[in-house]
Parts: sequence; structure tokens; C-alpha cells
Amino acid sequence: MIDRFLVLSTVLLGALGAQPSAPSPIAAPLRELPWGQLNILHTTDTHGWHGGHLQEPQYSADWGDYISFAKHMRDKADEDGSDLLVVDTGDRIEGNGLYDASDPKGRYTFDIIKEQEVDIICSGNHELYKSNSSEDEFRQTVPGFKGSYLASNLDIYNSETDTFEPLAPRFKKFTAKNQGIRIIAFGFLYDFNGNANNTKVQPVEETVKEQWFQDAIRDRNVDLFLVIGHVPVRFSKETNLIYKTIRKVQWDTPIQFLGGHTHIRDYVRYDSKAYGVESGRYMETIGFVSISGLSTSGKDGARQLEPRKANPSFSRRYIDNNLYSMHHHSLKNDTTFATPLGPNVSSLIASARKTLNLDKTFGCAPHDFWLNRAPYPSNDSILTWLENEVLPDFITKSSTDEATPAYIITNTGAMRFDIFKGPFTIDTTFLVSPFTSGFRYLPSVPYEKATKILQLLNNEGPISLSELRISHLSASSSLHDSALRESDLDILTPARRPVNFMSEKGISIPQTERSIAQVPLASTLDHGATKLTPGYTTTDDAGSDGDDTLHEPITFYDVPNCIAAAVPPAHPSSSSRSSHLSHSSNSHKQEDSDDEGPQTVQLVFNEFIQGWVVLALRYLGEEVDAADTRPYAGGKSFTDVISEWVGEHWTC
Repeated sequence: MIDRFLVLSTVLLGALGAQPSAPSPIAAPLRELPWGQLNILHTTDTHGWHGGHLQEPQYSADWGDYISFAKHMRDKADEDGSDLLVVDTGDRIEGNGLYDASDPKGRYTFDIIKEQEVDIICSGNHELYKSNSSEDEFRQTVPGFKGSYLASNLDIYNSETDTFEPLAPRFKKFTAKNQGIRIIAFGFLYDFNGNANNTKVQPVEETVKEQWFQDAIRDRNVDLFLVIGHVPVRFSKETNLIYKTIRKVQWDTPIQFLGGHTHIRDYVRYDSKAYGVESGRYMETIGFVSISGLSTSGKDGARQLEPRKANPSFSRRYIDNNLYSMHHHSLKNDTTFATPLGPNVSSLIASARKTLNLDKTFGCAPHDFWLNRAPYPSNDSILTWLENEVLPDFITKSSTDEATPAYIITNTGAMRFDIFKGPFTIDTTFLVSPFTSGFRYLPSVPYEKATKILQLLNNEGPISLSELRISHLSASSSLHDSALRESDLDILTPARRPVNFMSEKGISIPQTERSIAQVPLASTLDHGATKLTPGYTTTDDAGSDGDDTLHEPITFYDVPNCIAAAVPPAHPSSSSRSSHLSHSSNSHKQEDSDDEGPQTVQLVFNEFIQGWVVLALRYLGEEVDAADTRPYAGGKSFTDVISEWVGEHWTC
């Protein structure tokens, strides 16, 4: 039986999402939002998915729908005398055709996102990888959210003044309009060092020592510290340091963290007056946080409770981004939900998608291919498909030396999403792999050492990724600038996942494991009179009731950091000595076998992992440097490799 905290419509929601091709959301049991004195709507790591998920009903609402939803929630707050803030914590770009398919990239994105009234916003690491995207942030996004954008530890080069300057104000102090809650807000980025050279990210350890920060946290006329940032809220040295630094001088003032980067739903308790939330990824989740029991002032300005005497309570919900949830939580329906602005933004998204021809089809996938929903290796694994079909075909067509076998390595994080059965479109290519890095190669590497590289990158060898990172710190400065760091594991590996998605053994996986890509939702499990859809079933520090929608848990399977494929030479005379090469990852553990493999191979690799490949080879005794590598296949990107293969092999 559904408990009293859950509600269910007696009929399916009939209206489609705002985008013409969006599927209708599915009715499901919902938990009510724990509305409080101060309420916050939170998005993070949207990665260009502002058009919503056009193949997944549970996440099919778009940015225009979110604008309407936020407006209704603000109106509700005004009506009952509470307050509502809207927050975004970065990584708004890269990962969807709406951003990646335009020239220049992001041509339409800014005009879309700026229509939402956001109270506090900050940068993520993806805004900073390239100088043009960080310049767009400086010239467009920051002015578009003037007074809301914060950059506590981020500077950018201003060509007009020929100096580095703060990307935006370091912090702000403001008073919530209805309750009179005095808030000091910060906007941080984790200690990211993969940024373009027109930006500088100051380590948080240095930032918290600066006078402006020390003065801000000593302000006793504050009721709440609101620390937003593109920073994980759990097991993060940056978050822990900020928390401890504030607590050293303000042991009793409430603190709310809003983080991101790890693509998970999570809620962390630091103490009875300090909590942190992350709100998922890819516009799948709208986070909702509420705080009650804060010190306030009435219209006459009189304090009703001093901050140090406040005894606040904190709550959270993770809202599935679809119209069914939005209608219910805003107390609206199909005819009353749309605001004047929301549908206009939805139309802007639809127009941009049409201009970019995002629905153009390369081919049709014969079945679903999963990043984590299927075991690896298996026929339903997207990685097995890459390893056995796409990468060997790419190497065969691109080989610079047919007499020498080739061995290709790529990071699994280059794949960001699942492939669903049916049309594989321009949009799909960017959903699956949005990164522009190409491939590079070394013309002659001992085969035995090439296979050991994969073991090292997958933590199967004598050293781990963290030890490679330590090696990198002492390595030659001539290493390629794109060498991976531990902080870049959101690209090295698939994004991390909610803590209680179940493994194939039915054992709850720790939060630090990787995330699952979502299944297209369909009713599969009876729950009383209701069939539950597969989806997020999050357990966090507040329990297992955080998701607004009751779901059936999704089974997930772990995958390696990197995969590899090997291709023998084309002519038969060399086939015998190359028979040791296999497309299966299991063969990569056979280097100690008595079978005679090839002596050398062309080592091809995704450019993004070049730094790690070079380090691994050095560890294995090869005297190589980044300068020894060469462009492969004319610099063709992984995205192009996949779309071309689909066009040649998958018919509709």
C-alpha cells in the first residue's frame, strides 16, 4: 500500500512534453515536497540537455517547462510567506547536440538558459576546458546573470585590460525578501587544473585564507551560509575544508552546500546545522532543498531569533524532470501550468533543434546498447560494440602501416550515454560522445607493453591511476597539456551513480562507484495497483525517501576505465603471428601466455588520455614523450568515428 506521503493520479497525464517529439510522462507514486521556510530549486551538470530527454518519459520536460515550474514555485512561496531560490552549479555545456552541434558551439544555449531567473549560479569545469567557452562565460553568461553569478576562486583573462580578474564577484550577501533571512553566498569550483590558459582556478586551500573570505565568514549578522559550487558534497577535500574553515569561526550558524560534478543524487549531513546536496545530471533531476527554523526578521526589521539560537531543520527531494511531477508539485494541470515565458523558451529550443537538423538520422540501432545496464562484455554492452566492431573497423580503414598490427585504447568515459533502439541521429552522436578530441598514435611500440598499458589504466597492474598521477607530478614538463588528473575522472570513466543502485549481485554499491545510464522508462513492477518504472532509488544521509518518484531499482554492472581493440595486418602472410590479437578485453591479460604475439604494434589512443599513456610507457621502460606521438586519421574525433560507422552499418 502506498503510504500517506505518496500520491498518485488516477489517470495518466495526457499532455506531451514541450518538445514536439518528447514522450508523455508516466504516472507514478509521488512523495510530497517538504516545503519549508527557505526553499531552493537546484540544477547541476545539465550538459546542454535543455531540450529534455526525447527518448525517456521520466525526464522529458525541457528548460521552458522548468521556467514555468520555477515561476509557480516562486508564486507559492510569495503566497505563503516563505522564500524560494533558484540555483545552478555549473557544467551547463558539452554533452548534447543543442550545444555541441552549432557553430560556434553554444550559439543558441545562452539565449535559452538566460531566460530562467536564477538567484545564484557558478561555473563548472566544462565551461573552462577551452578558451572560447570560458570567454563565452565571461562575455555572455556572467552579464546575463549579473548579481547572481559568483566565482570565489576563479579568474579570467580580460583582453580589454590585459589582466586577469575575477570571473564574477567572489561572494554576495543578501536578504530573502519574505522571511528576511540574511544569507552570505559563495560560488566555488573544485581544484581543477585542466582549464584553458585564459583562466586561473585558485586552489580552495589558498582561497579560504584570503582576507575577503575570512572577513565574510566572521560576519555575525548572517542567518545562513549558502555555499554553492561545482564541487562534490561527499568525500571532497574542498567541501570539507570550506566547512571546517567556517566552523572554526562560526560554530553555530547554519550552512547549506549545493554541489555538483559527480552526476549523482546525494545528500550529506556534516552536523546538525550543516547539510549538502547534489542534484544529478543531464536535466534528469531538479533538486529541492528546504530549511526551517532559521532566524528571521519581520517587516519592521526586528529579529525573531538570533542565528546562534536557531535550531533549523533540513530536508530534500530529488524531482524527476517531467511534467507529471511538475504539475503535481506546482498544483497546476495541463491547462494552467504554462506561463507566458515557458512555452516561448520551449519554442526557441525546438527552433534551434530544427536549425541544427538534430533529428537527421544516420541509421537505426537494432537494439538498446547500455553503458552500465548490461554486463561487459556482452552483446548489449555499448563498450563491447565499440571494442568488437567500431574500433577495429576504424583502425582497418585508417591504418598508416598495413604490415604492422594496430592496438587502440580509449577511455570509457568518452562514452557518456546509452544508445536506444531506433533512429541514431545527429543529436544521438553528441549524447553518446560529445568530445572533440581526436586520436594520436606511436608507430612502433612493443606489443607486450602496449597490452600492459591497459592493465595500468584499469588498475589491474602493479601501479594505479593515483600512482600514475604521482608520477605525472615529477614527470617532464613537456608532457601533453591534456594529461588526465584524478579530478578529470568524470571524463575518464562514466559518471558516478546514486549510492543504492544495485549491482548484478544485488549488493549496494558505495557512492564512489560509477553512475548508471538511465533506461527508457516503462512500467514493469507491480506496487499495489501501480506498476513502478525503473529509475533512481537513492539512499543518502537522510534515508531512502529522497526521490520524489517511487521507482523500481535499476541493475547496473561495473565497467573498466579503458577498453582496447587490436587489429592484425590485412595481408594473410602475417595472420599467423597476429592471431594472438583479440577484440575481447579478456585477451589483454594474456601477455604472459606462451602464444607468440606480434613483436610491435602501432599504438593508437584517444588524445584525451595521451598523458596517461605516455606515463604508463615510461613506467614500463619506454623512452617516449608526448612530442613523439602523431595525429591519427587526420584528427578525426570519436564522435565522427561513431557516426560514420553507424551510417555504414545500421540501416533503418
